[in-house]
Amino acid sequence: MDKKTPSICVFCGSSPGLDARHARAARQLGSLIGQRGFSLVFGGGGVGLMGEVASAVSEHGGTVIGVLPRFLRQAEPPLKTTEELIITPDMQQRKARMLSLADAFVALSGGLGTLDEIFEVLSTAQLRVHAKPIALLNIDGHFDPLLAVLDRVVRDGFAQSSISSLYRVTGTPEETIAFIESALRSGPSLEPTAPPPPRAAALPRQTRK
Repeated sequence: MDKKTPSICVFCGSSPGLDARHARAARQLGSLIGQRGFSLVFGGGGVGLMGEVASAVSEHGGTVIGVLPRFLRQAEPPLKTTEELIITPDMQQRKARMLSLADAFVALSGGLGTLDEIFEVLSTAQLRVHAKPIALLNIDGHFDPLLAVLDRVVRDGFAQSSISSLYRVTGTPEETIAFIESALRSGPSLEPTAPPPPRAAALPRQTRK
């Protein structure tokens, strides 16, 4: 893969979903990725929203790189137009490879696997493993419950309110690509950094006798 070409990793369902708006958004996003000269990194399968995004990228001149665990080759047959297909032994190495290949992340509607991938990139961003832009393309309020959970995590004191700066919620594929382009032009370095050192525990104050 030509690393001079920025790569967008798209997380999304291996199912098309019940509402055709999800598939339409996936195709529109893929078309824009190809038209704007980005490469696509995705889950490798040619089914569901994954297939819609990747096919549209390919049709509009973009490079497509799939990352697929070996055990999913039958359930999620690879897209035939994929320029590069990387086979990993398991889901964990798939996520690690996708994270390393991507310069930015976009999450579309999906199931448990998509949610797992979203939390992978959010948690590693929080730990400063990377500073890559993350967009949640919120079609028909699909991510509203997830956003409510994140708000509750902050409200209950398990995360800082600053976690909302780790991602951008977008409403259309056009808005999503505009955010990614702007973030890649002016955002922080995309090189991984070490997590911050743990804070030392405060020692009890000694009183003079």
